[in-house]
Amino acid sequence: MSGQEKIESRRRFLKLAAGTATAAMLVSGLPRVARADDLPHVSEADPTAKALGYVEDATKTTDAKHKPGDNCVNCQFYSGAATGYGPCQLFPGKAVSAKGWCISHTAKQA
Repeated sequence: MSGQEKIESRRRFLKLAAGTATAAMLVSGLPRVARADDLPHVSEADPTAKALGYVEDATKTTDAKHKPGDNCVNCQFYSGAATGYGPCQLFPGKAVSAKGWCISHTAKQA
């Protein structure tokens, strides 16, 4: 290997090492995206939940505005799975029950 080839090889290695280090710093510095599983569940005792008449089980509500079949899973503000808990725009940073309900229920548009 000639002197020029060694210099080119060394330059290529240094560029690769610098690029890898930069990429590693960028990836590790990215904010972690919260998943629905990581969010705390909304309690019916939560002030916002109380104000909206939130219940974890829609079949147990006594509110006259509730219609049979209305629950969080078919509300436009809910973005979680069909079962379990998921995020709701009305409760930022918290998860609601898919089978829950509140007075702000708005049916998803088909």
